[in-house]
Amino acid sequence: MSAGPRDSVARLWSLCDVLRDDGTSYHHYVTELTQLLFLKMAKEAGQEEALPKGQRWNDLKARTGAARYDFYQQLLLELGRAPNRRVRAIYSSARTALRQPRHLEQLVDGIDALDWFSAREDGLGNLYEGLLEKNATDIKSGAGQYFTPRPLINTLVALIQPQPGERIQDPAAGTGGFLVAAHEHIKARTRNLQDLGEKEATWQVEQAYTGVELVPETQRLALMNCLLHGIEGPRGGEGAIQPGDSLSVLGASLPRAHVILTNPPFGTKKGGGRPTREDLTYSTSNKQLVFLQHIYRGLAPGGRAAVVLPDNVLFEDGVGQKVRTELMDLCDLHTLLRLPTGLFYAQGVKTNVLFFTRGQKDTGNTQAVWVYDLRANMPSFGKRTPFTSGTLKPFVDVYGTDPHGKSPREDEGETGRFRRFTREELAKRHDNLDIAWLKDGGQHDPEDMPDPEALSAEIEVELQSALRELQALTKLLTGAPEEDGEEAA
Repeated sequence: MSAGPRDSVARLWSLCDVLRDDGTSYHHYVTELTQLLFLKMAKEAGQEEALPKGQRWNDLKARTGAARYDFYQQLLLELGRAPNRRVRAIYSSARTALRQPRHLEQLVDGIDALDWFSAREDGLGNLYEGLLEKNATDIKSGAGQYFTPRPLINTLVALIQPQPGERIQDPAAGTGGFLVAAHEHIKARTRNLQDLGEKEATWQVEQAYTGVELVPETQRLALMNCLLHGIEGPRGGEGAIQPGDSLSVLGASLPRAHVILTNPPFGTKKGGGRPTREDLTYSTSNKQLVFLQHIYRGLAPGGRAAVVLPDNVLFEDGVGQKVRTELMDLCDLHTLLRLPTGLFYAQGVKTNVLFFTRGQKDTGNTQAVWVYDLRANMPSFGKRTPFTSGTLKPFVDVYGTDPHGKSPREDEGETGRFRRFTREELAKRHDNLDIAWLKDGGQHDPEDMPDPEALSAEIEVELQSALRELQALTKLLTGAPEEDGEEAA
């Protein structure tokens, strides 16, 4: 992002401080900005025909004071009923969190005063994505749970190499970062889709991308993010990001994907109730394990995935072991990246990336797993130590250029970060993938350590895992029928 849009993001964010005395939370502030920015960006992009006449940016700007505030409230209601389904989706159930007309004045005037020429030159989508990133990295906003660090997203996309004509899915889309990055990757290699035929280019923006997001306000942010980057979704539809839960029947109805890139939510706080999928092999209340089953069963043969998952998925017994075994049967789990701490500040959970390819057969697809330890003897990333693409470069170099992990690789031994473990070695460990061999002598900066709420979230995940194991053991000892982890009929 160039200096102009970066300054615009900073100016937009600085307005948030002005609104503190209005009781507006950071998350509501970004939602409020989305509602206003869509109107302004439609004007700047010359796409106001999607908005009903009389309900556009200049109509809002023409009013002042209480009249503008009253008009804005009515405008949100009307746009939620607009003929255009994409507009309707963005403004569905929209309402203002502002209580004072003067604060709406400050927002409208502040948005109008931005350097929109530079924003258009750099791309309106980049301006909006910069705002989402600022919201996620600001600790006070608490939005980090919906946002994967941009350097990590871009690196995973570059390694998986999505291609034109492939179906690309994110079943836990958040603000749409993975889908947007995949689209930008493809555009950069096709001269902004100009190298594709007209039919292929249309399919790319309308059919190639599928996302699902449970939280309505976050889905609204994702829809806008995708639209501003040229991802339109099905013609006549609401956009590429569907509202709902991938762990329900909605997930079972999604078409098989050639590429899945995702960071499922950690813990249980995101809601949605117990998973209700009946098409998966193992039933469990552990949502990460259900997401993992959805992903490897949702891939087309030869399809590839990169998935961010917490440590407990690697070592949990019972259903956890069964899911890992099935994963390695159905897919070639070729690479596991142990991520450093501090990437997801809101949770403080230790995370990994699993790279796998769906096999052409249903058994014996994993012959060996390569594990790269980017956690041992690394700093805890946070306010003082930002996470950059440079941090990932050593891993990118050894991963190689083949998206299926087939490039030549060398085991670096017990003193190196990259090692190979055969399927037989993993079986002896009961398919426990929580593998570490380097002695970690790293010192963490107290300023970058998670706050108590983040530590509580990590403890919650560990306690839930322990409780499930205890329940499974109790049922085994008492002879009670197994429910959690029971194979689906």
